[in-house]
Amino acid sequence: GIDLPRGGRQKQRNTRKPKTTNAQLRGLIKYFTFVQRRSPCAFNKVILKRLCQSRTTRCPISLSRIVKNLGSKPERIAVVVGTVTNDLRLLDLPKVKVCALHFTTQARARITKAGGKCITFDQLALSNPNGKDTCLMRGPRWREVKRHFGLAPGQKGSTTAPYVRAKSRKFEQGRGTH
Repeated sequence: GIDLPRGGRQKQRNTRKPKTTNAQLRGLIKYFTFVQRRSPCAFNKVILKRLCQSRTTRCPISLSRIVKNLGSKPERIAVVVGTVTNDLRLLDLPKVKVCALHFTTQARARITKAGGKCITFDQLALSNPNGKDTCLMRGPRWREVKRHFGLAPGQKGSTTAPYVRAKSRKFEQGRGTH
């Protein structure tokens, strides 16, 4: 077995320190650190934890998933710590109010055209400091792009997929990988 010190294994309990140089994100982290220390609600604590995550962990979420998650209560504010993207498969978008770190131009245009509102976290903090009538959401963790992250393809011990034009005989097929 493992020779553990008296008191057992110490798990890392503190929040990851963000490596970002983005001034706006650093300001939000500073604000939510202050607020979560002074308010009893867990909403600010969760927001702070998600703001401190790496960019790959702050997965994008599509408009169709936001509409699906809001369900029968579209008057609530959808809160996303990440990017909101457009979804062409969603034909009619209802009036929604979304708070996110970033919106794609098409997603922002579609929300405003439907009569909805795109707000930032500092606007949310002023209007709704305790997260009442909000719906916290996050995008799906597994994405196709994650297949390409990691050790360089072709390197020893790598299972990373290369970015190739097509998957056929002529394009980047190593020996024995047909």
